[in-house]
Amino acid sequence: MQLVPTNEEVIALLRETGALRDGHFEYPNGMHANENLQVALAFRYYQTAKVLSVGLSRRLRADPEIRAIIRELSVVCPNNTAGLPIGYGVSEALRVHQTYWAEKDSDASPMRFRQFLEPHKGEKVLLVDDVLRSGKRFTELRALLESKGAEVVGLAVAVYQPNPTIADFGNLPLFYLAKMDAIYYKDSASCDLCRKGVPVEKVWN
Repeated sequence: MQLVPTNEEVIALLRETGALRDGHFEYPNGMHANENLQVALAFRYYQTAKVLSVGLSRRLRADPEIRAIIRELSVVCPNNTAGLPIGYGVSEALRVHQTYWAEKDSDASPMRFRQFLEPHKGEKVLLVDDVLRSGKRFTELRALLESKGAEVVGLAVAVYQPNPTIADFGNLPLFYLAKMDAIYYKDSASCDLCRKGVPVEKVWN
């Protein structure tokens, strides 16, 4: 495997670890899809976690603008089962200035920083997560950081798997190891898999 794994190599790793599964899945937002991806399952294995984290860090280091600010760069991730591992993995490989996270008290509550975690005005921040689909987490995280005066300089994920509702991040650069195109249906009424009678499996939060 190369220092930066290819798209095909990343997908193969995800399948080998059970993080990527084919079938018929219903997501909590009501959408149906022909694949289910849970990158957190790949991070159960040290070697896989290292390959993904280091590979993404190399992708980032290849960008001259990111490389020029690594010593002052903060990595910020959402506090979830895959965001934290890849956030810290990328931070360790890049040797950034610091790493921290935002969290929620419940799905309906706004993102916030833990007590004593507070970005400073003008702080340069890279947002890191395991996968980018709708962009909802990144949108909330970016708004929270910018409300504190921080400057978000880019987005980085292991897998880019955009769905039809993906947010617009303007000119912010996006770095990823693999891009995957799942087939999404907005609900069961529009789902070809439902019409074919393929058994559906509900995806937990």
